[in-house]
Amino acid sequence: MERRKFLASTLAASALAVTAPASALEAAQGNMTAKGREFYQLRRYHINAGPQRKLCDDFFRDALIPALNRMSISPVGVFDLTIGPDTPSIYVLMPGASAETVATIEARLNQDAEYTKTGAAFLTAPAKEPAFDRMDSTFLQAFEKWPSLVLPKAAASHGTRVFELRIYEGATDQDHRRKVEMMQSGEADIFAKNGFEQIFYSETLIGPRLPNLTYMLCFDSLATRDKQWAAFRASDDWKSYSTQPKYAFEPIVSNITNLILTPTAYSQI
Repeated sequence: MERRKFLASTLAASALAVTAPASALEAAQGNMTAKGREFYQLRRYHINAGPQRKLCDDFFRDALIPALNRMSISPVGVFDLTIGPDTPSIYVLMPGASAETVATIEARLNQDAEYTKTGAAFLTAPAKEPAFDRMDSTFLQAFEKWPSLVLPKAAASHGTRVFELRIYEGATDQDHRRKVEMMQSGEADIFAKNGFEQIFYSETLIGPRLPNLTYMLCFDSLATRDKQWAAFRASDDWKSYSTQPKYAFEPIVSNITNLILTPTAYSQI
C-alpha cells in the first residue's frame, strides 16, 4: 500500500508540475520500462452541446494527435461516450513507452510551436466561451502479461466498431491484486476463446477510486457485444475458472464502471 502511495505521489507531482523531464520519474519506470510495459494517460473531456463539439474535434484531429505522434505517442484514440454517465463526453487515450513520456505530455506540447499555433482556437478560448467544461485524467500502467496496446482489426480501414471500457474497483488491495492475477492468468484467455478483441489491460496508478484496473474491448456492433458476453458468461471455462476458491473466497470486485465508446472518424484506434 505504501509503495503504491509513493509511486502515485511521485508521478502526480511530476505531471501536475508540468515541468521538463526529470529524474523524479526514474523510480516509477525502473524495471517496468525494461519489461516493455506501456503507460497510458486516459482523459475525459466533459463538454456542453453546441460550439464546443466542433472546437474539440478540430483541436484533437488537427493539433493534438499530430503533436502526440511527433512525440512517438501513437496510436491515439479519441472516442465519444455513447452509453455512460456525463454525456456528452470525449475520451482520449494516449499510450507511451515510459512513465516519463506520458507524465510530461503537457510540458512537451507547450514547447511545440506547430501545436500551439494549430490549436490556438482551443488553447486560448476565453472563459465566457471555454473549449470544454471539465477534464479528468488517469495514469495507467499496462499489465505485465499484456504489456502493450493491440489495435482492433477494423482500425486500419476505419471500419465500424464500438469499444467497451471497463473499470473494476477492488474493496481491498488484496482483492485488487487477486483480480489482476485472475485476468492475467486465465480470464483474458477465455475472452479470446469467445471472440473478444482485447485492446489493453492496465492498473490505475493515479486517479479516483483506487485501487482499480481498467481494460478495453472492441466489437463490430453492440449486438455482437451482447452475444459474446452471453457466451462468455455461459461458458464452462468461465464457470470453472471463476469459482476457484482463490478467486471466489469473497467478492473481489466491489464496483464496475462500464462505458460504451464510439471512435471518432479521426481516431487512430
